[in-house]
Amino acid sequence: MVNLAELAMTLRASKTRFVRVLWCDNASVIRAKAIHVGALAHHQHGVGISAAQQAVPAMMDSPAAESGLGPVGEIRLVPDWSTLQAIPYARGHARVMGNMVLGEQPWAVCPRDFLRRMVAAAQQRNIKVQAVFENEFYLLRRNDGLSDDVSVSESLVPGDRTLFAATAAMDQQQQVIDDMADALIAQGIDVEQYYPESGPGQHEISVRYKPVIHAADQQIVFRETVRAIAHQHHLTASFLPKIFPDAAGSGCHIHFSLWDGETNLLGDPADSHGLSKTGRQFIAGILHHLPALMALTTPTPNSYRRLRPHCWSGAFRCWGIDNREAAVRVPSDPSSPAISHIELKTVDATANPYLALGALMAVGLDGIQRELTLPDPVTVDPGCLTETERQRQGIDRLPIALTDSLQHLSEDAALLDSLGPELAKAFMAVRRAECQALSSLALAQEVELLLERY
Repeated sequence: MVNLAELAMTLRASKTRFVRVLWCDNASVIRAKAIHVGALAHHQHGVGISAAQQAVPAMMDSPAAESGLGPVGEIRLVPDWSTLQAIPYARGHARVMGNMVLGEQPWAVCPRDFLRRMVAAAQQRNIKVQAVFENEFYLLRRNDGLSDDVSVSESLVPGDRTLFAATAAMDQQQQVIDDMADALIAQGIDVEQYYPESGPGQHEISVRYKPVIHAADQQIVFRETVRAIAHQHHLTASFLPKIFPDAAGSGCHIHFSLWDGETNLLGDPADSHGLSKTGRQFIAGILHHLPALMALTTPTPNSYRRLRPHCWSGAFRCWGIDNREAAVRVPSDPSSPAISHIELKTVDATANPYLALGALMAVGLDGIQRELTLPDPVTVDPGCLTETERQRQGIDRLPIALTDSLQHLSEDAALLDSLGPELAKAFMAVRRAECQALSSLALAQEVELLLERY
């Protein structure tokens, strides 16, 4: 157990004033309560939050109906002190991830504990999962010359107007991107690549994989850092999946691999596609459950504005080697005929990373448990096939609305069982409330409401 009096002394010496205890709710809004270092010793059991906090949708601060949660019930948000970090862009503040505790036990509605439970389930099969989120985001400016009655979405101006990987965008945005990279590295995140993406003002910074709980924590830090650094440069950074109707949407693909010690369990150089039996069954589990899984990986109505054929977003349920139109892409490895990792494309940053990774593990493990068979890979853009050809190959269109994915989730016994009844109920209530509230909004109205939530 951490000695909080000693920790407070150490933090004072580093001129830290507040420690932010973070959680990510069922709407994937990142929230925190901050403890002043002078009061840290009195918070051995963390800070209190209402149980209703896990029933709050993105558009309002009141609980969704039918969530089973309300104003009665106190949850302790207990810091995981192993995640304590100084925040380089907020001098005098530090950050720590919180675990939700009810009584002396993890709360059943805690997303971080759900992922921890899936890690334990994988370990029973001697499987450890490494993962990383691949984030795309927009850098936007406000056009202050417009009248006051113009909506937020109409006043947005892309930070640049260039093309994919254009060096002109690199030059225009060098300072803000450099500052983002420096801040990420200062927080222990290994930056690997950067390039401008296809949309005007859209960018991507890729970072290195971690064990899944660390990967989810890292995603929280990534979102927080990118938005804060952009703000310091008088820009708005947004991970919202679809901002402009005629420009590329922003995904947040999950790259993952399976390990037993130092052995990568995905690859088999003797296999025709470089996949092991374990790898095939894991992918088969993803494909089998994908319409339900998407309720957790693409969990907002706005998500489905991005998921369109011919947009490299994975609109069809299929897999392929180096096929960026397949929902599951298996990248070839230039150093080996054996596959080293897998990419799930039907993910965006409105997903709670703990729920997304935990659900991905749950369905993959189900594929292994049931020894599901992987169909043949798709070697063309599935959107270019006729409906008859897609039916012949077992390819179907993935859900086109969140309501469809939520219906699939409500019928998916394996995924519901993994989530547990309380977490599943609260999550679906939040997302159904968002569907109801947002269903009548045009894209511009949706962007105005959600732009700075994500």
